[in-house]
Amino acid sequence: MAQELRNVEEIDYKDAELLRKFMTEEGKITPRRITGATAAQQRQLKRAIRRARNMGLVP
Repeated sequence: MAQELRNVEEIDYKDAELLRKFMTEEGKITPRRITGATAAQQRQLKRAIRRARNMGLVP
């Protein structure tokens, strides 16, 4: 999963397809130890997923 993040400078909340790769089927954020994301990337993912949820883009 971390391969998807290597070429991305900033994780955007509007990229629902990318965000869904880092979520479980129930809509929870996948832990860092499973995704292989760095701490900074995981924080960006968390913020982006929460924003996307508020906007109704992801469950």
